[in-house]
Amino acid sequence: MTKERGTLQVVATPIGNLADLSPRAQQALREADVIAAEDTRRTQQLLSALGIARPLISLYEHNETQRIPELLGRLADGQTVALVSDAGTPLLSDPGYELTRAAVGAGVRVVAIPGASALTTALAVAALPAQRFCFEGFLSARAAERRAQLAALAHETRTLVFFEAPHRIRATLADMAAEFGAARAAVVARELTKVHEQVYRGALGELAAQAAREQNFERGEITLVVAGAAPAMQAAVDPVQLRRTVELLLKELPPGRAAALAAQLTGATRAEAYALVRRDTPGGAGAER
Repeated sequence: MTKERGTLQVVATPIGNLADLSPRAQQALREADVIAAEDTRRTQQLLSALGIARPLISLYEHNETQRIPELLGRLADGQTVALVSDAGTPLLSDPGYELTRAAVGAGVRVVAIPGASALTTALAVAALPAQRFCFEGFLSARAAERRAQLAALAHETRTLVFFEAPHRIRATLADMAAEFGAARAAVVARELTKVHEQVYRGALGELAAQAAREQNFERGEITLVVAGAAPAMQAAVDPVQLRRTVELLLKELPPGRAAALAAQLTGATRAEAYALVRRDTPGGAGAER
């Protein structure tokens, strides 16, 4: 008789306030055969506060690949493995991707037990557009690389969300003001859901100056939310280029196809291209074909 495989449970834990741990997550931690934790000491503190005693195994960035065979073996034996990070939802700038990928590849059932996330919590209080956003995690600790990453994102129109270490927040805000523009709206969310939670709102230049003055900016867990770039204005269409493109295409294509392709090539509207096609086509007939 084939033994049924176990389940890998991806469990979200509080980012600060213990009361944010759901009853379902508590049950999962209480019933797991083993808990794979980013930091076993931190997870042990959480379990002790909940009165839970379960076996722990470390799973962090530098040992995840080595831990996978053991955990897959447990799952193959029918055990339930709970995966947790230091805080919030695992895999969001935390280890766990390699394990979940291997589990799926082995035919193991992977279940998410949702809960707190600094990413969504910061978006909820930022008062910046959240219909479309781009999560970038942690920027490089190296100044030159960080500036290059930000330069590549300067024209991103979606709201941007970052995690940042407290000792780098001043430099990061200064770099953001330089690359995105000092007037770009942003939010620095510090110690979310905790006793000393603070949310700073303003333009990047203002926040960079405030961070340089206030030591609180360098304390605790930080999530940055930055407004996206304003959509670029459509470049003006060169009428000479449009006419020349239409003339060349009309020699090889039907009028309707020539107009459509000319619009794509020059950035003109289809109406503008069709107007030229009608003008250059005898009798103006067949331009829509």
